Order: sequence, then C-alpha cells, then structure tokens
Amino acid sequence: MNLFTSPFVKEPPFQHGQAPRTAVLYCNLGTPDSPGTPDVRRFLSEFLGDPRVVEVPRLLWLMILHGIILRFRPAKSGAKYASIWLPEGSPLKIWTEKQAKLLQGWLAQRGHDVQVRYAMRYGSTSIASQLDQLKAEGTTRVLILPAYPQYSATTTASLFDAVYAWAAKVRNLPELRFINHYHDDARYIAALAGRIRHHWQANGRPDVLLMSFHGVPERTLHLGDPYHCECFKTARLLAEQLGLSTDQYKVSFQSRLGRAKWLQPYTEPTLMAMGQAGVKRVDVVCPAFTSDCLETLEEINMEGREAFLHAGGQAFHYIPCLNDDPAWISALADITQQHLQGWPTQTPQDAAALAASRAAALALGAKA
Repeated sequence: MNLFTSPFVKEPPFQHGQAPRTAVLYCNLGTPDSPGTPDVRRFLSEFLGDPRVVEVPRLLWLMILHGIILRFRPAKSGAKYASIWLPEGSPLKIWTEKQAKLLQGWLAQRGHDVQVRYAMRYGSTSIASQLDQLKAEGTTRVLILPAYPQYSATTTASLFDAVYAWAAKVRNLPELRFINHYHDDARYIAALAGRIRHHWQANGRPDVLLMSFHGVPERTLHLGDPYHCECFKTARLLAEQLGLSTDQYKVSFQSRLGRAKWLQPYTEPTLMAMGQAGVKRVDVVCPAFTSDCLETLEEINMEGREAFLHAGGQAFHYIPCLNDDPAWISALADITQQHLQGWPTQTPQDAAALAASRAAALALGAKA
C-alpha cells in the first residue's frame, strides 16, 4: 500500500491569473434512463438506498430493500413510468433540461455571463459529473439551485450531501453557494397563481382546488424538518393570491411509502372523500413539483382522477406544473440573480461599460 497516495481526484492544472467564471447547477431528483425493469431497479436502488430518504436502521433497511423491494417493485414502477414516457424520454428530464437552458437565456438577457447546467440527484447526469465538467471548464464559483421550492432533509439536504461528497475529493474547490428554499418567494407564488388562473380562464373554476404536495414521514416534522410548515405556507400564500376562502381549497400529501405514518391528510383518500361528499369538480395542482413527472402525471392525473371519479365526482382537472411557463422562468431568474449578488457575472461588454462609467464618475468627482 502506498502511504502517499492522494485521496483527491485528478484535476485540471491550476492556471495563475485565470479569470473567475460563474455557473449555476440546477438540480432535480432524477429519473430512470428508461421504463425498463433493469433501469428502474438501478434508479430505485440509488434513490431508496439514500439514508436521507429512508431513515430506518441501515442494515435492516438494506436487507429489506435488496431482499424484497427491488425484487418486485421495479416491474410495477416501470409500468407506471411507461404510461407517462415520451418519445424524447422522461418528462422530468425533458422539463429540467429545458428550464436550465431557458434560465441561462434569461440571465444572459440581463447581462449575466453565467453557465447554467442541470443535474440529477439520482441516476444519469449526476451532480458529481456536472461539477467535474464545470471545474474542467475553469469554473471558479458555483451556485447550487434546487428544483425543490420547499426544503426537506429528504430532498434538499440529500442534494447538498452529493455536492459535499464531490467536494471531499477535490483539492482546489470552487466557491460554493446553496439556495435552501423559495417556498414563500412572491415571484414563485405569482407564477403558480398565474398558471392556475390561465387554466380557469380556459376551463372554468372548480368547486375545490386541491394542493397536493409530496409526502414525507410524519416523524421528520417532529425531528425538526421544516417541510410541513413550508408546504402550508406556500398553500396559504397561493390561496391568498387567488382570493380563495378556506372552504375553496384543501392541502394534502401524496406518494406515501411503507406502513409508517406520513404527513396527512393523504391525497387519494381526500379525493375519494370529496367525491363521496358531493363535490362535483376538483382541480388539483402540485406546488412542490416544478416539473411534471411520474408523481404528477401518473399518480395524480391517472390514479387520483380514477379515485375521485369512482367515488362519485363528476369532473377532475389536473393543472400542469410550472414547466417552461415564462412567468416561472422569470421568477427562477430573479431568485438566481438574488443569490448571485457579489459574484462577477457580467458579460465582458457590460463589465467594460460599467468600468468606463465608474471611471467617468471618478473623473467628474475629481474635477468638482
């Protein structure tokens, strides 16, 4: 064994006098490469194997995961993915990639010379691979931008874990900044409200608007995770923006896994109860998801629809996620720009113009 073997990965040689370069890494959860069982199994193994996602004694959980869950769940999940898969691939990947490209365009129009890349916490286009590429290109500052408006240790913190794991192997680190959340950002709320109003203008209004958020185990709330509170704040601000009274909207949580108690009320039982209670039309929006994906397109728009209509409801409308909505991309650019403050991000032309302006101002001051 070589005692002098470096624990760090090989890096591009450092260049003295290198101009600072800034990048934004826009991160989402991830998706299998295909709906095929082997690809889904690999994805679920990484996703469900994350101790941030499943907080069960490690050895016990790995035995359950590899001995039971990964033997049966991938085929079932693969069929669900196949039901929403597009010719271009996974909807989540398509929308995330498009949002990153649009964000770079919007920032460029505002005079920011910033490289925007997207990465996934699990699966292909990993966070580590994108950070490696940015570093190879000479990037010296990176803003980590989650696609999750509400903070949760199961999502946001896990994403940050991946960045820290990459950083632990890098000798000459870029400056790093992290955006924890934007659940109550007025621009994000306005984009959501605009999305809903547009749907209502075209389709009329429902009896009830259901805001369905992704669920997490209830114990995370008691352990200090702010996700529950941030979801309800998003819902309250969105309802205020839409002018809804408390009887015109409901909040629920979806995607429960296992037998443990999760955040309540659960989405599907809520939809069934509304149908049984005589609610004729329900519209469902998923504010925690900024891109349409399996949880919105299959779980809500297919399974949720069936549950409501089977229980006696007459009309079910799913309102798509923000996706490439211009108001959302503008809001995302505002949020990004806010967190880039203090870093050199101007284009060479803008920087030169600013320097000339400052020089002129100093000259005038000297004459005075």
